[in-house]
Amino acid sequence: MAEIIALANQKGGVGKTTTAINLAAGLACLGQDTLLVDLDPQANATSGLGFDKNEEAPGAYENLVEKLPAEKTIKGTPVELLDLMRSSPDLVSAELQLAGEFSRENRLKDCLSGVRNAYSFIIIDCPPSLGLLTLNALAAADKVLVPIQGEYYALEGLATFLETIRVCQERLNENLAIEGAVLTMYDPRYTLAQQVRGELEKFFGDSLYKTAIPRSVRLAEAPSFGKTIYQYDAKSKGSESYLALAGELLARRGWKGMRLN
Repeated sequence: MAEIIALANQKGGVGKTTTAINLAAGLACLGQDTLLVDLDPQANATSGLGFDKNEEAPGAYENLVEKLPAEKTIKGTPVELLDLMRSSPDLVSAELQLAGEFSRENRLKDCLSGVRNAYSFIIIDCPPSLGLLTLNALAAADKVLVPIQGEYYALEGLATFLETIRVCQERLNENLAIEGAVLTMYDPRYTLAQQVRGELEKFFGDSLYKTAIPRSVRLAEAPSFGKTIYQYDAKSKGSESYLALAGELLARRGWKGMRLN
């Protein structure tokens, strides 16, 4: 049964979608059947994998609002072992449409229950907010991974977000756990970036991933071509870092092998 990991942070611009795409693809490259769920109405994970986010095709909106089964919307991607549940701008209206519905926070959990046995991992790219879509992700997830930018405002709002996770644990999902945090857009040449890393090490302890994702032009360029960093520039530092992040995630689960697709 798949382990479901939500990538969430209420702050925008922290590399969340870039991490969701390339962590999911990295797990697939390491031989893990993986599903990426794009739960952000901006649909950047969808376009970042080469799909037209404005195409009229069923996706997360239909799964949540119309209760369409997940297998009806999941698509294969150019990356072997990686599938996608796409998003679209229509998803922005889902919160309003679900406002009066019973058990609205569990729509995604119910939807994914039918496909969990088909994957090793399900990665959810959450919107940069604490609304109903993010609550759906937290209700469905086993773990939460928090991407945090290596800059001055990195810790701003983090306490509020972690309090939201605590409330979700109490009211929606008692099995939800914090996987940890991953430092993104990190440049060790700057003293400030090193200070931010030090603060995160104090805050998260061993749950802060040792792999930090560098600030990289190649990582920024890849989504505009609808490609993962491995497809766009497999020899770049960004590619090496995200593959190392996927390997570190697996190593935390006792994985020792190295199978590259």
